[in-house]
Amino acid sequence: MDALLDSINVRELLSAQDLSDPTAPLSAPDLRLLIQRLDSHSLKIKSKVQSYLLSHQHDFADLFSLCNDAVSRSQTISDDVAHLLASLSDRPVEAEIGQIMKQMSSATKEAREKRELLELVGAILEISEKLKAAREAVRSGRLRFAAEQVRELKKALRVCGDDIVDEGEPVVYGLLRKEWSDCFDEIQEVLMRFMDNAVRFEGETNRIRVKYVLSIDGNDGIELKTVLEALDVVGVLNYGLAKVADLIIKHAISPALNFGAPVSFVTEINPDSQAMTEAILKIVPSNDPKIKKMDGEAIYSRIIEVIKFINKYICFQEGSWSRCFGRLTWSRISELIISKFLSKVVPQDASKLADFLKIINCTSEFETALREMKFISVSENKDNQLSSFAENVEVHFASKKKTEILGRARNLLLQCDFAISQENTRRKGKHDGAAANNPEDVDLLFLSERCVVSKAAIQLMKLVHETLKDVCLSSPRVALEFYRAARDALLLYEVVIPVKLERQLGGINQVPVLMHNDCLYLSQEVLGLAFEYRSDFPTSMKEHAVFVDMAPRFHLMAEEILQRQIQLVVRSLREALDGADGFQNTHQMQQFQSAKFSIDQVVFILEKVHIIWEPLLLPSTYKKSMCTVLESVFSRITKDILLLDDMAAEETLELQRLIHLMLENLTSLLESLAALQIEKSQEGMTYLDDLIPSLRKIRKLAELLDMPLKAITNAWETGELLNSGFTSSEVEDFIKAIFQDSPLRKDCLWRIHGNF
Repeated sequence: MDALLDSINVRELLSAQDLSDPTAPLSAPDLRLLIQRLDSHSLKIKSKVQSYLLSHQHDFADLFSLCNDAVSRSQTISDDVAHLLASLSDRPVEAEIGQIMKQMSSATKEAREKRELLELVGAILEISEKLKAAREAVRSGRLRFAAEQVRELKKALRVCGDDIVDEGEPVVYGLLRKEWSDCFDEIQEVLMRFMDNAVRFEGETNRIRVKYVLSIDGNDGIELKTVLEALDVVGVLNYGLAKVADLIIKHAISPALNFGAPVSFVTEINPDSQAMTEAILKIVPSNDPKIKKMDGEAIYSRIIEVIKFINKYICFQEGSWSRCFGRLTWSRISELIISKFLSKVVPQDASKLADFLKIINCTSEFETALREMKFISVSENKDNQLSSFAENVEVHFASKKKTEILGRARNLLLQCDFAISQENTRRKGKHDGAAANNPEDVDLLFLSERCVVSKAAIQLMKLVHETLKDVCLSSPRVALEFYRAARDALLLYEVVIPVKLERQLGGINQVPVLMHNDCLYLSQEVLGLAFEYRSDFPTSMKEHAVFVDMAPRFHLMAEEILQRQIQLVVRSLREALDGADGFQNTHQMQQFQSAKFSIDQVVFILEKVHIIWEPLLLPSTYKKSMCTVLESVFSRITKDILLLDDMAAEETLELQRLIHLMLENLTSLLESLAALQIEKSQEGMTYLDDLIPSLRKIRKLAELLDMPLKAITNAWETGELLNSGFTSSEVEDFIKAIFQDSPLRKDCLWRIHGNF
């Protein structure tokens, strides 16, 4: 029968060659062969099953007969039970027996409840008596017994940290917990008073006194060790030692790390005839030169003396007590050692890193000694922060140098006044020898032009180059910090300078122009840093050290400063032109003087901008920016004049006079732009009139102001006015404003309108 239950392996039904590639799909003939063989195998199984049943026919017959007999017997038993139950329910004696059984069950339950209630009352009385005994023990000075009673009652009353109360428990349990809490507070207060009396600092003699026999409120002869045992039993040892820990930190550890006034420690024991009554730790001035020189071995040895005093005379060399004291103080002790000692002896340069190895060894030995006294943990990594700091000195050295680099960068940026000498206020050619010798006149790497920058930008780039040279000579970890310092130093310009020069940025002066040049110079310089230094960087940094991402932000900052300055100039020019009141009625003396004053203001502002911008800005930037400013001025004046709806003959002459006066006063400015244009003419640059479209228009407007009507019409028809930027509506309105209505004016207007 077991053979029938064996699993069928389909692969065995195929020929060997069909299995040459187990991953290949089966073909249609293979599938038909598999079906045939499965059918054959199925017939064999059916035949075997039939043979098995026939050969065991007698056994199966006996099994079925046995099952039939079992069913018959169970039916007979069921009938007998039903008959018995029917006979019982018909008799009253059995009913009375049932009632008696119910009464007995009820009485038993009531007796059990009373017994449980008595047990509860007994437990409550017992707890109450123990609480009373604990209070009496506290008052009589049996602190250890009282502490053990409080600990046992805490378990019995199921006191936990939260205030969750089981709704099914008796109310009296809540009252007992309240009484236990009061008892706990009482014993804790007594123990804390003993601890306050046990360890004290005496300022007059500068010493820490530990008393071993304590007395308070009539409780005499209580030993310090007993108090500590009681604190440990109750579970508030850390709370009891907290004030002692603060006292040790303040009056022993901190003075030990005060190198300006070095101290040493002396332990004194004053035993009486039977037992030791007190221990004293004296804190006395020291003249040890090793401490003043921050010798690691001398410093750690003094701290070890303090901790040995704690371990022996306060914690009684009890491991768990020393560990508790260590948990309360070690984090603060280690922070003091790092801040007042280790961080101050970090080497200033890489050549002194080897000398720091002695301090690393002393630090490791110091922590080992503390572990032997069980003051710090053997397994917890957080207790190894001193050795971790010392072993990572390379990183700390780099961090310190980074802080120094950023401090230098910040100071030079804050101290620079952005003032330039008079000799730098003239344009210097690229090949001018004087310019080449002037450190403030620099070449732009990728623009083949020179510009004047501030000393801050030059000194900042010098600092960056020095830092990147150190990157090439340093280990990967230090090099990474130096690389970050170089980037952060550059970014300090973006942070410090705009805030420092915020007031100057709001006016028309040299400072915004210098800032623009600085940002342009920095954007060019950072593009070249990677090409200059990357090949010498540590291998791990070559793929990640980039500066190209900083170039766009400096370029954008330069453009924003320039545009802000241009908008400030344009706004000042508009305010000046607003005083001309649209150039109306200039044939009247008062109005003419007002308009002339506005023109003089415009000329003054433009000349001021010319004097500031031309020597400092790149020629291309100067030309573009100045053309933008002039375009805004000329277009505004042209627009205001063309908007006049009525002009007398004298008024046109005065307007023409004002335009000529303005252009004459701006001759030097326009000539400077024309000179730049001549220098670039061979490169296919456009004419000046194309860069300032309104210049051609305002010149033509000056001509139109005293031109006859027919000449104006002919100028329009020939396209001369259109090429100068005039529209047909502007020409028509201009003619209407100057010439009176007449057949000739109508004809000219018709010709202008029709021609358009």
